[in-house]
Amino acid sequence: MNQKGFLIDMDGVIYRGTETIPGAVEFINNLREQGFPFLFLTNNSQRTNRDVSYKLRKLGFHVEDEDVFTCGMATARYLASRTPNATAYVIGEGGLLAELHAAGFSIVDDHPDYVIIGEGRTIMLESVDKAINMIMNGAKLIATNLDPNCPVGNGSTVPAAAPSWRW
Repeated sequence: MNQKGFLIDMDGVIYRGTETIPGAVEFINNLREQGFPFLFLTNNSQRTNRDVSYKLRKLGFHVEDEDVFTCGMATARYLASRTPNATAYVIGEGGLLAELHAAGFSIVDDHPDYVIIGEGRTIMLESVDKAINMIMNGAKLIATNLDPNCPVGNGSTVPAAAPSWRW
């Protein structure tokens, strides 16, 4: 059987901040009603797929947790396949941390296998300084995405995972 489906970006594509893009709710809900498979992809690692699907439901989308795949999920699964039971120093938020724990990572404050950077609303210079020293001592630097910014509505953007790491 040759089944077709949709991979759908989210931030700036189906919504901006708390505003839906015109026609997006109707399009997605029609896919669900017609039985077309789809998966939302987001390169924002701040939240879990459960958190994201909750937001989408509040906006009127008929979605389930399994309809969302985050870059936190992708990062954790990829790194766990390369280095099972690895350690990580993380600059990021709950979504990324939850996925890393679920994939078997231990979150540490010294001598990690990986320094992982994701989106965050409160990044401290002390954390960045610590991360740089860890990388200089052999930890591998991983960014959950390379976007310099993320659209949030009203034409505004906020920094994403990449800008502060372009050294």
